[in-house]
Amino acid sequence: MTKQKYTISGMHCASCANIISRNLSKQAGIKNVAVNFATEKAQVEYEEGQIDLVKMNEVVSKYGYTLHDAVERDDQHHMAKPATSEHDHGENIDLSKQKAKVDFVLPLALLVFVLMMWDIAAQFFTFIPSLPLPMSLLNVVLFILASIVLFWAGQPFLKGVLIFLRTGSANMDTLIGIGTLAAYIYSSLVTLLPEFTASLGLPELTYFDVTIVVIGFVILGKYLETRSKLKTGEAIEKLLNLQAKTALVKRDDKEIEIAISEVILGDIVIVKPGAKIPVDGVIIEGQSAIDESMITGEPIPVDKKIGDRVIGATINKQGSFQFKVNQIGANTMLAQIIQMVEEAQGSKAPIQKLADKISAVFVPIVLVIALLSFILWLALGSSALGFSVALSYAILSFVGVLVIACPCALGLATPTAMIVGMGKGAQYGILIRNAESLEKLSKIKTIVLDKTGTITKGQPAVTDIFSIHPDYSEDIILQYLASAEKLSEHPLAQAIVNKAQEKKIEFLAVKNFQALEGIGLEAEISKKIIFIHKPDKSDASNKQIKELQHQGKTVIVLEVNKVKVGVVALSDTIKDNAKMAVQALHKLGIKVIMLTGDNELAATYIAKQVGIDQVMADVLPQQKAEKIKSLQTEGQKIAMVGDGINDAPALALADVGIAMATGTDVAIESAGISLLHGDINKISQAVKLSRATMRTVKQNLFWAFIYNVLGIPIAAGLLFPWFGIILNPIFAGLAMAISSVSVVSNSLRLKKIKI
Repeated sequence: MTKQKYTISGMHCASCANIISRNLSKQAGIKNVAVNFATEKAQVEYEEGQIDLVKMNEVVSKYGYTLHDAVERDDQHHMAKPATSEHDHGENIDLSKQKAKVDFVLPLALLVFVLMMWDIAAQFFTFIPSLPLPMSLLNVVLFILASIVLFWAGQPFLKGVLIFLRTGSANMDTLIGIGTLAAYIYSSLVTLLPEFTASLGLPELTYFDVTIVVIGFVILGKYLETRSKLKTGEAIEKLLNLQAKTALVKRDDKEIEIAISEVILGDIVIVKPGAKIPVDGVIIEGQSAIDESMITGEPIPVDKKIGDRVIGATINKQGSFQFKVNQIGANTMLAQIIQMVEEAQGSKAPIQKLADKISAVFVPIVLVIALLSFILWLALGSSALGFSVALSYAILSFVGVLVIACPCALGLATPTAMIVGMGKGAQYGILIRNAESLEKLSKIKTIVLDKTGTITKGQPAVTDIFSIHPDYSEDIILQYLASAEKLSEHPLAQAIVNKAQEKKIEFLAVKNFQALEGIGLEAEISKKIIFIHKPDKSDASNKQIKELQHQGKTVIVLEVNKVKVGVVALSDTIKDNAKMAVQALHKLGIKVIMLTGDNELAATYIAKQVGIDQVMADVLPQQKAEKIKSLQTEGQKIAMVGDGINDAPALALADVGIAMATGTDVAIESAGISLLHGDINKISQAVKLSRATMRTVKQNLFWAFIYNVLGIPIAAGLLFPWFGIILNPIFAGLAMAISSVSVVSNSLRLKKIKI
């Protein structure tokens, strides 16, 4: 089974997406189709050999659409990236064509609109003079202008009508096309064949102004919508532009500058102050402070030294250094982020299913309503108003219903907000795998945190040193311990060595080093026998040792010449910002639970320090998923936060899995959301982002629905019997344009929210 992404040309509304999805899904070999109107992309899962791009295009081309490959690769080394050059170039050309039409039609539409309002006002107010042009001459001028507007600027709408007649599938273009064409044909008959229309008793009114102004407002709305939609995808474009274009590498003892596509694994890259790091790697010489804000959203530069990883597209702020390339092309962190954001922006949130279901049946229902309103006006209005007036209103209501009912705003409501929200998340180091995870996170009231690597740093460190002999200070105790442990392979040994290096303590010469498995180690230092071991029975009465053990810390005793002289305690230390992160979650009304394999004493001690609400201790890795399931059976919606490796089952089972992605490992399949650099503060930021995004989605859906729910009945003439109000198609076209632009503009406001 192959999953492929395609860009789509020819889409104009949410109904277009449904037409493509519905017809492709019927084809043999295609398992799943997801079409996103906002991004104009389709993700198709299909069986190779049964169907291909050519066959897919044979299916959709008769409806006016074309699929294009969405990914291009310059070569095997270069980063795989969206075909932005071709697709965006095509979008820019389309935008330019739309702008040319707007520049011509809009001034014309505004002029006609003014003339129309003048004529209406002159009929109601005696002090306003009639139009200075004779109606017969004005109709001829409007006929010529309406012909140009309809058959040039209105080509997509006429094409929509032809496709509807040929296939029975209707979209927004069909609605606009039928409405404006009906107004144009009737008006042309009145203008060109006045005797014929008079013999039928038809009113002499013309609606060329409706054709011109409606098309003018609609193409203005489409132009603004297209321009706004391009802005919603700026996050991807910005990420792509972050990549360095060249790299300074060492080859054959020479420094040469090459294109980034020519960098290979194992290359030694030189990075000078102020330069952009081209690809991912590990520092082998020098040190520096690096601005990683494009990955983490944090403005403070991160200190880097030999052995530390560096990430492509981040900026070297200070020293010069060299690093060895270990990731290129599609495997770099930047490439993975772009891929994740792209896939997420193309996914659908559960809330969008409602809009999709409505859009799928919307256009046919609107066509029926428009036809019924036309028939009812003639049937009921003729006796009350006379045939001539009734026909005039019938035409206005028919065109008005078709024009105002555009489902564009409905189709844009969810995806535009999701695209902007996910893009903003990526800028803050919050990578959202799919729209469903973002929606679910907004409803979460309980978050379960893994302890090691999430609340704590995941690395043991020396927390306490105290002397139990007057001749040995804390520094001397640490000196003896570190000198001996430097030769040890025990996991805790490095923590002691690191502490000594941090305090700049000199290491002593060690002789006769001997590791005693399960006990400790022995060595000779300065002609003294050193014995390092765990507390024994004789230490049981020591209050300090007992207290440290109650805190869940590992205690080590130092003996010199068989005399106990000092004690050192080690523990996995709490992250500096853990307490602040938990407080931020509490402010959002979220209960915080800690899930850990540690004993209850140690877990409770850490939980109290951080402010955790509930502790689940002594839980084996394979039992973590069972604990999540148990909480869910209580009716709670659970988000699980872990390191994405041993917590994978729990992350997958939780309603939302959040992985603390560290280093360059961002592609964590079991989690719906990844937080770069393991920053626990980003949990509350992710919750705030999800809530703000869903709030925007609901606002968008409200306005999209309200335009249609209120507009269609008014356009059909529902208020006429009581208030004498009927919505002119010109105002319907304006309302339709405003609805789409307002939805996209509201989504773009997400860019400015603070999380």
